[in-house]
This record gives sequence, C-alpha cells and structure tokens, in this order.
Amino acid sequence: MEQHDRDSFNTILIIDDDLVNRRILGKIFENFYKVREVGSGSEGLSEVLTNRESFCAILLDVVMPGMDGMTVLRHLAKMKVLDEIPVFLITAENEIILEQEAYELGVMDIIMKPVMPHRVRRRVQSVLELFAARKRLHNMIEMQKFELKEQSNRISRLNRGMIEALATAIEFRDAESGEHVNRIYDITKFILENTDFVEGLSAEEIENIAIASIMHDVGKIAIPDEILTKPGKLTNEEYEIMKTHTTQGVVLLEKITQLREGGIYKYACDIACHHHERWDGNGYPDHLAKDEISPWAQIVSLADVYDALNSPRVYKGPFPRKKVLEMIWSGACGVFNPHLLDCFFAVEEEISKAYRIPDEQ
Repeated sequence: MEQHDRDSFNTILIIDDDLVNRRILGKIFENFYKVREVGSGSEGLSEVLTNRESFCAILLDVVMPGMDGMTVLRHLAKMKVLDEIPVFLITAENEIILEQEAYELGVMDIIMKPVMPHRVRRRVQSVLELFAARKRLHNMIEMQKFELKEQSNRISRLNRGMIEALATAIEFRDAESGEHVNRIYDITKFILENTDFVEGLSAEEIENIAIASIMHDVGKIAIPDEILTKPGKLTNEEYEIMKTHTTQGVVLLEKITQLREGGIYKYACDIACHHHERWDGNGYPDHLAKDEISPWAQIVSLADVYDALNSPRVYKGPFPRKKVLEMIWSGACGVFNPHLLDCFFAVEEEISKAYRIPDEQ
C-alpha cells in the first residue's frame, strides 16, 4: 500500500493498557494511517462514541483492568459499530478468550501476541481494503440510485407536463382559461392529504391520483366544437353526445402507451370514466351508486363541481361562495357521499382562501 499524507486517511484506534504494545502496534501502521492510542477500555469506548466517523479500524486488547476487551466488544456490538468498523482482538496465547462469542458478536479477526508486524499489517490492511472496496461499491450503488431517482423524477415531470398540456388544450377548446385543471389537481390533493376520506395512501399514490385528476375531462377532445363550445343549453341529443366524453376519455388514455406503464393510469381511467357518477346512482355513464364509485372519482367529482360553480363560464358568471356551498350541500348539483361532504366542508375555508374566493362575487 502506498504511503500518502496521513491526514488524508482515517484513523486506527488502538485500545491497550500496555504502553509498549500500543507503541509496537502504532509503529506498524503509522506510515499508512493516523493512529490514536488509548490505555483503557472505557477510554476506547468513549473515543468511539465521540469520534465514530473517523475510525477505519479498532485494535482491541482483551485483558485490561477495569473494562476488559470483551466488555468493550459487547458494547460496540450493541451500538452496531462492528457493521461499519472492523475490530481486531489482540490476545496472548495463555489468555482465556471467549473466541466463539467474539466471532458471533462480529469481530473481524483475532491476533495473537507476540505480534508479528508484517503479518499483522497484511491481515489488517487486507480487511481495510475489503471494507474500502465495499464502501466504494455502496457509494456507487447509492449514486446510481440517486441518478435513477433523478431520472425518474425528470421523466415524471415531463409526463406531467405533457398531461397538463393535453388537458389545458382541451380546456381552451372548452373556452376556459386552462387553470381549471390546475385547481382540480390542488383541491384533489388537498382533500387527500388533509382529511380522512381516503386513508392509508402513500405520498406517491396521492400524487398519482392528483395528476390523474388533471385528465378527468380528456375525453372532451372527441366532442364536436358546436356542442363543446355551445353557449346555450344543450338539446337532449347534444347532451347525450357530451356525456360520452367520459368513455371517450378512457379510449384515449388506453392509447397512450407510456401512461399505461406508470402508476397514474388506473386512476386516470377510473376518474375520466366516473367523475360524473353520483352517490344516488343518477350519474353517468354506468349509473354507479355509493361505494361502487371509487373514492378518488368521488373527490374529483366534487372538486370539479366546486370549481365550476366558483368560476365564470361562457353560459354563466361565478356564484358567490355562500351560494356555491348551499348548492353543494343541498344536492342542487348532484348528490355526494355524506362523509365526503363532511370532509370537504371541514377544509373548504382553507381551499377558498388559497384561491381567494370572495363570499360575494
């Protein structure tokens, strides 16, 4: 092993009550490592507690007054030190040592006295090289994990950007500002994170549902402009065509191969298809009722209604907040899950403040 500036190396800790032994061991490694010597087990344990990150190996004498080497070793094992730092026991041939226990605790090697410098150096350095290689491999794996995560995040951001662009383009076709989809995302995520309506979801699942909510009206791309942008009331025939945007949304989403490979897809299809279902079964397209409707489709349905009532449309102005809440509570805009309403009304004031919705328009 080449000699380098000692300050660039980690430190070998020598714990031995015999000064001569400490110096012999120190001389073996002083040209290769920084060396820290202590004369008792308690001192050595204190050093590890305060300077754990600086030690690359511990040479531990077995027989010492006060706290002996085996006692120190047991403490180190409890502290999980032996998983990070190789420990070598130093013992004389006529000393009684609990060899089996030492190896079970995780000691790396047992070195017999009198020490043979070249043999000890080689045994210790071989282990340290192995530990260093393992650490480099660990760091490399961690770096690869980080890079893969960053790459995944970049792809996720790109996918979300594409999803938002598609959804916003549809909003513009519908003569809206494009902010509607962003508000649906925010409201959906806020309800998921701040109420108990859906429990047990991970942060990733919540984010996937919120992103999926952006595509709730993606099927409107298949609706003719004369119906989609009609300022007046739709005829029965036109309304039936408009209702097909739910099933058309699923057809479109199924054709986006990249989307099918991610965690968003199942939520997006469900929300696109069922965000117009109603708790009493009078929604569309499948006339689902109560818990037949997924909780995320229920949340997006309520968020969609809430934002639509609060926002101007080509056929109406925004309603006052008080009126909006009365309409939602009374069922004037469809029947919702009573528990969902309780959760929503518990956090609606915070939502309204976030969007600066006035009580009077």
